[in-house]
Amino acid sequence: MPIRLLLFIACLLVASCGGASPPPAGAPELPLEIKSSSQPFKIDEPAATQIGRLIWRGGIAMTANSPHFGGWSDLHVAADGRSLTSISDEGAWLTAAIDYDAKGNLAGLSGGRIGQLHGLDGKLIATKAEADAEGMARLPDGSWLASFERRHRLWRYETLTSTPAPVEGPAEIGRQPPNGGIEALTALPDGRVIAISEEYGERPGTAMGWIGEPAAGGGYRWRSFDYATIADFRPTAIAQLPDGSFAMIERAFDMVRGVRCRVMRFDAAQLAPGATVRPEELAGLASPYAVDNLEGMAATRGARGETLLWLISDDNFNALQRNILLLFELAK
Repeated sequence: MPIRLLLFIACLLVASCGGASPPPAGAPELPLEIKSSSQPFKIDEPAATQIGRLIWRGGIAMTANSPHFGGWSDLHVAADGRSLTSISDEGAWLTAAIDYDAKGNLAGLSGGRIGQLHGLDGKLIATKAEADAEGMARLPDGSWLASFERRHRLWRYETLTSTPAPVEGPAEIGRQPPNGGIEALTALPDGRVIAISEEYGERPGTAMGWIGEPAAGGGYRWRSFDYATIADFRPTAIAQLPDGSFAMIERAFDMVRGVRCRVMRFDAAQLAPGATVRPEELAGLASPYAVDNLEGMAATRGARGETLLWLISDDNFNALQRNILLLFELAK
């Protein structure tokens, strides 16, 4: 059978299996055993170590002893690189310690914990319509801001196990498609929040983004900008790099070519109300390189002062997809 036809059948199965996810987790916090297997960088070229401006620093495919492990849609890595936090589109959260090999490359995760986010009523979120968390940002005071799809909203959590408080979002937040809301979300050291919609835009060839300036009462004053896109690719994650610039993930999918992702960068000077951000491509990830449904990104500084980019995937609780965590070093 031709390879293209095999790929088409596989992609069709992936599309048809979406929605096979389990109900949201039924506990606020539980220990978790994460099993990691090494993820090859390039399947047909074991010696490959770089694509574009990204240098391979290791990758893992992850499984765990919980049916609620998966759907990871955003990522935060501690500044010292020792631990991570992720959030799921089923409303779960994950924390784990990061393990490295002797060369300082990603080797695995340990000491995992998993739990379910609470709703405004203090109860654990129990329905997909309420649980579809797509973005997360660690605020300067240590709390978390989460963005949700389907019922578009922003909630602030003091801790991952606390009852959230609603945060008023941009005026356009409710105009987004049900499954195309704010996926790219990050917070800056000065308290500003940057949010970018996956599918909503008011000008051709752009997605709408917002800059949230801290306001009285814990809210934000939102002002919009445009993020330039190309055909098929939509923004799914954002992280501020140590030099103050920003990195993005853009994702595309179709039945013939499968999942492709672009890792992008733009200068902080481009980010201004009313402006159009035009990012540059650092690398494009597609088979046979390591890639899946990449939706989360974080950036840290390594032991040698190098810039590290972390990417995590959402497996959609689909047997044909994987939860992978990838680590790259940004070439100078």
